[in-house]
Amino acid sequence: MTDSESLEARVAALEATVEQQAARIDDLETDLESERQARNAAEEQVDDLEATVERQDALLDALRKRMKSSRSMIGELQSRELEKGAHLRWEHVKPILEDDLLDLHEDAVERISKDDGKYIRLPAESDPLDRDGNVALAHGDLLPIQQLAQLDEATLQSVADARPDRLAARVWQARQKPTADLWNEGCNGVREYLDAGELATWIRIQEGNVSRDYATKLARRTIDALLDLSNHRLYDELRSRRADGLQYKERRVVLPADAEIPGEARLETESAEPEGSTPATAGVAGD
Repeated sequence: MTDSESLEARVAALEATVEQQAARIDDLETDLESERQARNAAEEQVDDLEATVERQDALLDALRKRMKSSRSMIGELQSRELEKGAHLRWEHVKPILEDDLLDLHEDAVERISKDDGKYIRLPAESDPLDRDGNVALAHGDLLPIQQLAQLDEATLQSVADARPDRLAARVWQARQKPTADLWNEGCNGVREYLDAGELATWIRIQEGNVSRDYATKLARRTIDALLDLSNHRLYDELRSRRADGLQYKERRVVLPADAEIPGEARLETESAEPEGSTPATAGVAGD
């Protein structure tokens, strides 16, 4: 091949390379333009979003101010209604109370239970409109033994340090169980009674891994706790008991029929028997 032919071939190759590069440049410019347009669109979208966020922030600020104003007005209205003796639903007052928006002359309010739910009131205020059925006793109206008996086991463990106190609460709970045989029904001025021997047996069953002697000691201490936590609405006495041919004295806890137990109606003492009738056997007589 002559030099001129070689030069022409080289020129042709270079021209082909230039054409390929020119085509590639055109493709890159097209891609670049597409990316530029996409970026512009994205920037416009970001601007729109930022404007939307600013509008929403302004709206939220306005709503917060309106809500704060509304809650203040609600707090004032609830305060005035409570001072008039109203009973308000707990779920309605709770957020106002948590925000410290109640303005009351009294330092405290109390929660109560009614037939249809939980309410809040000023202490001891009856509902002037007499709505929603009977009012259950507030927690502070109950005897200490009743307050403990309302607690679940985990809470009772954390509140009552002494084991006899916890046992006393559970013994009181047993009064509410219709199938429980720990308490005995009495008569002639006695509503219910409980013997120390039966209590010791119950403790051994409930506690487990408790010796007979230790169960007897726990029963004695539990009775002391029952008397103390009931504010001595209960009383104890020694009763003669015969077992296995032996006679001994046993401690008995008595709940009188006329005892004032919050939330429980007092029972009328049985009237005298008509003349000629057979006297009833006392429910708390010794064996």
